[in-house]
Amino acid sequence: MKLDVITIGRSSVDLYGAQIGGRLEDMASFEKYVGGSPTNMAVGTARLGLKSALISRVGDEHMGRFIREQLQREGVNTDGLITDDERLTALVLLGIRDKERFPLIFYRENCADMALCEADIDPDFIKSARAIVVTGTHLSNGKTQAAVLKALNIARKNNQLTALDIDFRPNLWGLSGHDDGENRFIANPEISAKLQSTLHLFDVIVGTEEEFHIAGGSTDTIAALRAVRTVTQAILVCKRGPMGAAAFTDKIPDTLDEGESGPGFPIEVFNVLGAGDGFMSGLIKGWLEGENWSKTLTYANACGAIAVSRHGCAPAYPSLKELEFFLERGVVIPALRKDLALEQIHWSSNRTTDWPDMRVFAFDHRVQLEEVIGATPKKIGAFKELCVQVTKKVANGRRGYGLLCDGRLGRDGLYQAVDQGLWIGRPVELPGSRPLKFEAEIGPDCGGLCEWPLSHVVKVLCFYHPDDSDEMRAEQEASILRLFHASRRNRLEFLLEIIASKAGPIEDDTSARFIQRFYDLGVFPDWWKLEPMRTQSAWQNTCDAINRNDPHTRGIVILGLGNTQDALAQSFEIAAQFPLVKGFAVGRTIFANTDEAWMNGEISDAEAIATMATKYAALCDIWDAARAKAAMNKKNTENTES
Repeated sequence: MKLDVITIGRSSVDLYGAQIGGRLEDMASFEKYVGGSPTNMAVGTARLGLKSALISRVGDEHMGRFIREQLQREGVNTDGLITDDERLTALVLLGIRDKERFPLIFYRENCADMALCEADIDPDFIKSARAIVVTGTHLSNGKTQAAVLKALNIARKNNQLTALDIDFRPNLWGLSGHDDGENRFIANPEISAKLQSTLHLFDVIVGTEEEFHIAGGSTDTIAALRAVRTVTQAILVCKRGPMGAAAFTDKIPDTLDEGESGPGFPIEVFNVLGAGDGFMSGLIKGWLEGENWSKTLTYANACGAIAVSRHGCAPAYPSLKELEFFLERGVVIPALRKDLALEQIHWSSNRTTDWPDMRVFAFDHRVQLEEVIGATPKKIGAFKELCVQVTKKVANGRRGYGLLCDGRLGRDGLYQAVDQGLWIGRPVELPGSRPLKFEAEIGPDCGGLCEWPLSHVVKVLCFYHPDDSDEMRAEQEASILRLFHASRRNRLEFLLEIIASKAGPIEDDTSARFIQRFYDLGVFPDWWKLEPMRTQSAWQNTCDAINRNDPHTRGIVILGLGNTQDALAQSFEIAAQFPLVKGFAVGRTIFANTDEAWMNGEISDAEAIATMATKYAALCDIWDAARAKAAMNKKNTENTES
């Protein structure tokens, strides 16, 4: 089958209050994530290595496109995600007031996902998955219920697995008002009967004690489970919060403790919202892989524990590498969001959009362009817009191309680079500063990063040498550390560019030494931007230092230092032998002389673009040829050895 699991139901945008410990009324800003239980589960299972898909509806607007694009970035199949041109995407506003209270408001009046109908269910798409998972909200409305039942009946006839997450929200069933989104239980015999009429369609049913109360029509959990058992032979999984969960495969015993269980995890609860969807993701992983219920619930409990420790729902869920690390090592710090080792794996193994090749035109220069005869801030800005056109022209819609451009002189160029499929980096350093200082727009506390789009990469150049004085190293390291943590807080990738040759002599171990120093400080760059190295030994030492500290790093790009094309070609030939080197980020080699000629009116826009595009494309060809030669040499060596 093409897919492992299809989830069906709610799809919304979650706007999470960024301030912790206050009323929703007092929130000043919000973080934007995908939301809705089925959507969260689709993301959670994809992160755990399953092939997942979502059937739902989103609006034909910005929030709907955000959900679709984010799901695709997460590896979720969106073939069943329908765009509704009449309705808006659902929104949810949420907050974290304390360990017990999590206020939320559902904006779901005539929303897109509640317009899901039978016609939206494609039998062939349903049959393409091993399992169909639905949630309770879409059983609350006749139209959406018909769609869900159609999918379930197709699956049952096709001998596919089915599961229900009861996911009971009283106000989504019309039992309470808009300000009661936090409430998890209101008894209602009619809803209990309606749920019970569908329970025979499932192989697995999952819920909290309160959710089984509504499904079973009793506030006595054992009695409720027994009532459910009378209408279904499904495996019943009862979530018990910090006590883990219990699975019942046959008759319901006298106590929950007699069910099959997996170990719980002693962690600090930060945010319970979305924890059940994380739990369900782990459960689906174990269930579909044929694990016993003890191991399946171990996966589920671990995913739930990780989820409750972080801000947000889907973004909090672990990758498979993270889950394996957590289960092998165990809990070290109960507040998991403060566990730096776990957080690093979470960040680095859940990054979306792969960049195996990097051919970057770097025109983030400021001082060098300001010193050009005839230059003015206006001309420099216009020239950088031409550089953006050059990048787009050479990339021609292909992946693996990008640019470095600043936000002070090149702001308009940055605006034009959006939505082009390009990698975009932005510098933050005050040009030429040593010790390192930041541009005014960033601020000494790096607070200006909160204004950046999430697609932009923070790039900082530091003139640093491992043999600098203690005072110089301490000041520069403090600045880098502050910037790194600010980048992570703002969910921005971080590129660290080190030029050591301007501060001291270079040996084959120089790069490896400063790289190790920054890792020892707790700085884990997503990208390294390093000087061209002339020896195999220097590159080997460098790559070894990175790999032993951060196996999930994005990689290295080579800077140009104004070298000639021939000189760069020599360095590319050595660097291309190392898979960790992804490409280059070069500027003056491409725009040198063209900048002055254009600013003095000696050449036209078209001539400037053509000249720079030729040089940029030639550099791309040189890198690609070096990489191809390295691959061929490796293949020949392997054939000889075999």
